[in-house]
Amino acid sequence: MSPHALPELLSGLLRALLPRACPACHRPLGSAAGLCADCLERYTGVVWRHSPLLEHTEPHLVTLGPYERGLRRASQALKYAGSRELAVAFAGPLAAAVPKSWQAQAVCAVPLHPSRQRQRGYNQSELLGRALAARLALPYLPLLVRTRATRQQARLRADQRAANVRDAFVCRATPPERVILTDDVLTTGSTLLACARALRAAGAREVFFVTVAR
Repeated sequence: MSPHALPELLSGLLRALLPRACPACHRPLGSAAGLCADCLERYTGVVWRHSPLLEHTEPHLVTLGPYERGLRRASQALKYAGSRELAVAFAGPLAAAVPKSWQAQAVCAVPLHPSRQRQRGYNQSELLGRALAARLALPYLPLLVRTRATRQQARLRADQRAANVRDAFVCRATPPERVILTDDVLTTGSTLLACARALRAAGAREVFFVTVAR
């Protein structure tokens, strides 16, 4: 058993036994998991048309909304509180909003450095990517690796973030021409752009972005 297996097992048992509340609105969930029905209905994936990431004429970002209020609480629960089931809940409305015109061939995710993933126990962006791929009936491909440990982007100023992740990612396999890249939150776009550059350098022609919040 890995050093993280027992804490994760105990955490899962506690989460199953204790009363659940929706992480977005705090309403009781009963025996359900993820988000309550009202929040699931509220969070509709949209193609964001005012993204600094847009490098072509067509919109290339799908997100559920601003990183605030309930969506912020739910995003943090996925990332920090072990609420892995939220990746599946988020994937539904995000997948419904992915334009057919993207003609995506696979899904990949922003990777964590191995040391960070060991500490957290999972990669929330990968969970989202796998759930999204399942919804879209596309393969999930672990294409990207992080070549060096970087400082946490959330702790840096906007002008420091691009330098922090510059050349921090490589693509370890030849990607398909059109790839969806997932991450939990878009802030300045520095991480997504650094990953997109690595994918394009390896042969991808189009990289599309899907995030829970922006």
